Amino acid sequence: MRTSIVLKLFLLTTGLCLFVIASIFIGQTVFFEQYYVHQKVEKVKEALQSYRQNELTHAGASQDEVRKEQEFYQKTNAWFARLDDRGHLKYSDDFEMEVRLEYSEDTPALSGKSIVVPLYTVMDVGDVTADNPFLDTYVKVGQQIAMEGIMIDNQWFAQRIGRSVSNLREEDQLENQQLVKKEYEVVPRFKSGTEYHERYPSVLMSGTITQVRTPQGADVSRYTNRLFLERVKAFQADLLYGDVVEQTSTITDYKENDMEYKIFVERVTDQTGKPAYLFAMTSLQPVNEAAEVMKSYYGYIIAGTLLLVLLASFYYSRRIAAPLLRMDDMTQKMAKLDFSEKIPIKTEDEIGSLSRNINRLSDMLHAHIVQLEQDIEKEKRLEQTRKEFIAGVSHELRTPLSVMESCLYILKDKADSPKRDYYFAAMEDEVKKMNLLVTDMLELAKYESGTYRMQMDSFRIDVLLEQICVKLASDLAGKQLQLHYRLAPVEVIANQHRIEQVIVNFLTNAIRYTPEQEDIVISTVEGEDTVKICIENKGVQIPAEQLEKIWDRFYRGEHSRNRSTGGTGLGLAISKQILELHGAFYGAMNTEDGVLFYFELKKKKV
Repeated sequence: MRTSIVLKLFLLTTGLCLFVIASIFIGQTVFFEQYYVHQKVEKVKEALQSYRQNELTHAGASQDEVRKEQEFYQKTNAWFARLDDRGHLKYSDDFEMEVRLEYSEDTPALSGKSIVVPLYTVMDVGDVTADNPFLDTYVKVGQQIAMEGIMIDNQWFAQRIGRSVSNLREEDQLENQQLVKKEYEVVPRFKSGTEYHERYPSVLMSGTITQVRTPQGADVSRYTNRLFLERVKAFQADLLYGDVVEQTSTITDYKENDMEYKIFVERVTDQTGKPAYLFAMTSLQPVNEAAEVMKSYYGYIIAGTLLLVLLASFYYSRRIAAPLLRMDDMTQKMAKLDFSEKIPIKTEDEIGSLSRNINRLSDMLHAHIVQLEQDIEKEKRLEQTRKEFIAGVSHELRTPLSVMESCLYILKDKADSPKRDYYFAAMEDEVKKMNLLVTDMLELAKYESGTYRMQMDSFRIDVLLEQICVKLASDLAGKQLQLHYRLAPVEVIANQHRIEQVIVNFLTNAIRYTPEQEDIVISTVEGEDTVKICIENKGVQIPAEQLEKIWDRFYRGEHSRNRSTGGTGLGLAISKQILELHGAFYGAMNTEDGVLFYFELKKKKV
């Protein structure tokens, strides 16, 4: 059972499309998340590298730094901050308080001095909002506060604040547990708090707030991202406690509340030669949400895509197979020798080329079959002609042979017959006729062979006609025929000897079949490129149904056109071959009172 090519193409195309779509879905499921993370990491790394090369060497104000952080976020969707060598936010002078120390139990040398404390290190970011009473209660000018911190490298770092030392020591009254106090739950992933507490014991201080600066407008957003600031504080703790590995750049993973983040740290050197840090943090939550949505959406995508694939595959297979089906129909008709249809060519690709070649093959086969049929028909006609030719030759030779045989019998029986000379003359006449017949047959065969080529030259046709008429003057006088001329002095290109043979044949026929005392008219009609030679005899016409047959071998009409008038019956057939070898137009037609033979020759160009 033959399978349709449309079905094959449809199944193949559908399978291929489904394979591609399945590969895409599998690739999205397996590699999309990794690809997204890789792209986001590279994007943040490029932004950090750009900042490092273009911005770090240019000093700027706090407002410029905030603007750059915002631009970084808009560009990479990642939070960004520049830290100093101690891990503090660079340019945090818009959110700090100045405290004059009054008492220090552990470091009396700091008493009476003023220190600056960044507020984001001792406050929760939620306390920055205007409706939170923390600022008005604890952080205001003239307010006495107690602070707890640690001393590292002769520098004190605040951890928490309270309104008095006593309140500060009560755990249920603590207002904050922030920044570098590693023994508390702020940084539970580090070593045990006891070890750090022994190395860096707490230092209590008290003092009076002399100045408070808080951010205004858009600058507030720099301190309201609690998670980002906590990671900055955790990094500062690692930095202060010596847990940061001295590397140019690090990328770490962080997870909180089932949400994944990437943290980037670039260690650089500022204009003063001190180390600084570029700190960035980006969330991977969008890719997780996108992956979950895509998984739930896959069912709709697969259904829609499958329908689209089926429709596209059907259309594609039909479109590709349509010309192939037309080719199949056409070749089946060609096998039945029906070449009437052609394949329409609408494209210039391989299918269009194949269609064009099939059309060309169809035309060639049709032409060759027609030629073969013509050759077969021609061969049949030639076979029929050969039969007629043999029959005609047999008939033509039988008569003179019979005459000669009769004369020989008579001479044999009556050797002294008084008609002895008559019989010899009769035999001589028959031999001449046979010799003429054989000569004409050989000449006709030469012309019909297809290998004979006429040698052309130029001559005056009017002069040739006059010369022929002079040669045949005695035949004209014998029947008392009147010859009339209407000749133009024209030079033609032809084989003079063969054209003379044609004219003699036409004129001899005219003399032979024209009644006595009638007229023969010879004329030339000059055209632009040719000249027409006409020979018309008066008195006798040829039946219309025989006009085409007179050019055949051994053809003789009835009545006056028979063997008794002489000739071999090959003269017009020889004339026909000569004129066709010249490429000349020729023919015969009945006039009002006779028959006109004509042919045309090319004029010599002047």
